[in-house]
Parts: sequence; structure tokens; C-alpha cells
Amino acid sequence: MPDPSDASREIRTARVPADAAGRRFDAVLAELFPEFSRSRLAEWIKAGQARLDGRTVRPRDPVHGGEAVALEIVLATQTDAAAEDIPLDVLYEDAAVFVLDKPAGLVVHPGAGNPAGTLVNALLHRDPALAVLPRAGIVHRLDKDTSGVMVVARTLPAHTALVAQLSARAVHRQYVAVVVGALVAGGTAEGPIDRHPRDRLRMAVREDGREAVTHYRLRERFRAHTALECRLETGRTHQIRVHMAHLKHPIVGDPLYGGPLKLPRGATPELLDALRGFRRQALHAEVLEFAHPLTGEPVRCSAPLPADMQQLLGALREDAAVRADAGR
Repeated sequence: MPDPSDASREIRTARVPADAAGRRFDAVLAELFPEFSRSRLAEWIKAGQARLDGRTVRPRDPVHGGEAVALEIVLATQTDAAAEDIPLDVLYEDAAVFVLDKPAGLVVHPGAGNPAGTLVNALLHRDPALAVLPRAGIVHRLDKDTSGVMVVARTLPAHTALVAQLSARAVHRQYVAVVVGALVAGGTAEGPIDRHPRDRLRMAVREDGREAVTHYRLRERFRAHTALECRLETGRTHQIRVHMAHLKHPIVGDPLYGGPLKLPRGATPELLDALRGFRRQALHAEVLEFAHPLTGEPVRCSAPLPADMQQLLGALREDAAVRADAGR
């Protein structure tokens, strides 16, 4: 477990505005220190780390206006994961955030079966201060075998701001997926998602699930496959994978939702090899855009398609061209 004595401490001060008289202390504190979440501020109030004119007060106690507020910010170590020198492809970096291009095969969080060698271990090596942030600053995740863009907060205020943007659906997340079947049009998948009723490793579209919305449009159409551009409106576990499988167009190579391998009739040897050899879901987080947590300016980062997806698309294009020539 993290050692509670291993913590960073800082004192912030402010003064209660006169026009706040009669309001609850926790509500006023949230306005004075908007860079911290209400839940964390509530914890600090209850721990006696937020004082009003030197006094410990309850969250619901009213203020009178003009009082001095002292907030003791204590950030204890949140993870006991070890730092590991794992290379990271950093697309953007400043004092508040990292934006990374995560490779397929890299697990994001340590857990059962993956106690080390994860993105968290790599981040702690690059910036040890991330140890005091929830999940080492990670605010959203990609599945192990999904590649592409991720943002990581480097400070608690940045973490709070990015989580708020995600909750407000203000972060633009665009993916490329190669799916089975030649779609004729894009659309929107709106099936609610929750844990599969029998297989706990999988998610499923369920009437009693949480709202999930995926917008998709055609990027490139082949004989028996389609490259889609998918945009997440919500961020449920395995969302694009579940929605595409529910639409009967599973993602190529998906080990959980893809079903038996389907090979197009008359496919070129190169395409057959590419499909048989693609052992992960053909899903890539291509673009991430968000408001910078400090300046509010837009930050847009993109990650190029990894080599395995480029090779797969190349084989699909070549197969389509060969069949088109044969039909002339």
C-alpha cells in the first residue's frame, strides 16, 4: 500500500467574498479553488485541512464573508507501481500534460496478470511526481491491443480539468477501425453498454446498460471490409468494439468480439496472409483534441496508423484493385 507519510504538501490561501455570506463553506471553497474536484475538497474539509479563520468547520457550515481561508493541500502517493524505463512516444508535452502515442500490446494499468511493464510504470520513470496523482495522471484508457493517442495529466488541477472535459463530452476522440463487411453508409450506434450477463471478460449492448454513443462514417470501402472513422461521444469500456460487433460488422482481428475468421472469396494471397496474421483488433486512436487545462487553448494531436494497420489496408486495397481489373 502507498505510504501516507510520502506526500507533497502545499498551503493555499484565499479570502471569502463578502457576497458569499450565508452560503455553505464547501460550495464557497469549490469556487475559490476550482482546480480541485468537489469530492477532493470535501475530503480535505473533513480532514481539517481546510480552515476558516483558523478554525476547522464542517462542509455545511455557513460563511459570513471576509474570512481567511487556508487550504492545506496534501497529495499522498497514490500508487505503489515501480518506475520502469519503457520507451514512450510523446506527441506533446508541457508542465500540465503529456500526450502519447500508445503502441498496441502495452497494458495501461498494472493489474492481475500484468503487475509490471505497463504504461503506468513507464510514466513513473519519466515523471516520478505522477505518483501522487490518481492512476498516475491517466484520465482515460485504451485497451491493451488498441494503439494511438492518449492524454495524461501531470498535475492535480490538470487531472481535475481533463476529467471534467471528458464528463462533459468536450474531448474529441477519433478512431480508425477496419471492420468485416462492406458498409454502404455511416451512422450512429446508440446501444447502451454494460457487462456481459454470462462472460465477465466481455461487455455487451444491454437495455439496462449505460448510455453509449458512437458515430461512424466510411473512410474507405473494400470488397468485404470497410475502414471506418469512429468518433466517441461517450467512453464506455470496449465501446467501439461492442457497437461494431452488435451491428454485425466486428473489427478485424478482435479476439473477444470478432468471431470466427472470415476470408473473402477469391482474395489475393497477400490479403489472406494479412487477415490470418492480424492478431489484435484493428483499432487505432487517431486524433485527440481537448482544451488545455491551464490556458483553455485547443490542443489537437494525431498519431499515424501503425505499420500493421497500414499493411492490412494495403492488402485490402490491392485485393480490391486485382478484382476490379479481373472484372473488366
